[in-house]
Amino acid sequence: MTKPDYTTLLPGALLAATAGSLDSYTFLHQGAVFAGLQTGNLILFGVHVGGGQWAEAAHYAGALLTFMLGTAVARGIQHRYPSTTRLDRGTLILIYELLLISLALLVTQFGPKPVVTWLLAAAAAAQLQEFRSLHGAPFTSLMMTGNLRLLVESGYDWLIKRDRQAQRRATDILVILLSFAAGAAAVQGLSFSLGRSALVLAPASLMLVIATGHRKKV
Repeated sequence: MTKPDYTTLLPGALLAATAGSLDSYTFLHQGAVFAGLQTGNLILFGVHVGGGQWAEAAHYAGALLTFMLGTAVARGIQHRYPSTTRLDRGTLILIYELLLISLALLVTQFGPKPVVTWLLAAAAAAQLQEFRSLHGAPFTSLMMTGNLRLLVESGYDWLIKRDRQAQRRATDILVILLSFAAGAAAVQGLSFSLGRSALVLAPASLMLVIATGHRKKV
């Protein structure tokens, strides 16, 4: 049986849209905290510590710690199921991420608010840990600073050095950046009508990732 391929542009774009939706959701509905962008959380943690605002600092510390825990769990899955096994690890990680986000969606209806952030931070960590390649090149669906740098670098090499491979790389990264922004924008738009249930966009995106990764190549 042929294993699914999550390293092509469409699954990568959907992963980026998922990441954008998670960060947008936690920022809008969870008190200006990020599910995946831990640099932002670390800055805000430091700002509140510097101001002696310990309760606010703990808000960001929770996201940082659960992201770290989520990374450890995902690494454990990678250790238990190396890429050489018959089981497709990418799909397993996606199902795990889906379960975490679905549980968070359930908790939004009646559970304590911090738990939602913790579950989504763990989900974002699993995604970052597992999906790090796009067409054989380094890739991240969560942190767009590096992708912005790659866009400019690849664009320069394409336009100035006439590197045709860099043209494809620049196009891919531009799609990833726009997909991330689209995921964030979609959650904002859905929030007007669905409120905290706007989180439903994230599991829908992940199911599309699984579907596109399993599609037959032509």
